[in-house]
Amino acid sequence: MNPNGNPTPLAQARRRDSIDKRRRVLTAIQSLERDGNSITHTAVARTAGVSTWLTYAEGVREHIRAAQARQNARPTTGHPHSPLSSAALRTDLELARQEVTTLREERDRLRTAMSHHLGQQLDAISGQNLTTRVEELTQHNHQLADQLQQATTENTALHARVTELEDDLAAARTSLRRMIREENLDL
Repeated sequence: MNPNGNPTPLAQARRRDSIDKRRRVLTAIQSLERDGNSITHTAVARTAGVSTWLTYAEGVREHIRAAQARQNARPTTGHPHSPLSSAALRTDLELARQEVTTLREERDRLRTAMSHHLGQQLDAISGQNLTTRVEELTQHNHQLADQLQQATTENTALHARVTELEDDLAAARTSLRRMIREENLDL
């Protein structure tokens, strides 16, 4: 959520995508059941175009189990180990391998895109903070420059005053020596 309390666009997109995928899974279950195909998590995932892990998620798994139970309640025809089913299994295996490869490529693309997007967000946030920090440091630098100028002016004035006082002190010493000499001579 963003500071205003509204879900971020990314979260909204994920939510819509999740709802769409779950809807496709339910449609795939109905399609497989209607066509008399074997209902498995893999078959549902492949038909719906989603990952298999989604078919095991709560709220989806129950629909698949119910469809499997309905399918198991009907009498089956044909021998499960016929040459046709072996060829079908090999085809299914090859399709599953292709799907895994496709999903891995998609995952890598999405991961890269997400990294770039997060990097851009961090750059934007960091850039704003850096701009504010540079402005603060510039203002502080001006204040320090003003203080330095003021201290330099005061230092120059104090040096002039010290020189003047040293001159006065030297004159007073000279005058004091003269007076002491004159007093000593008068005696």
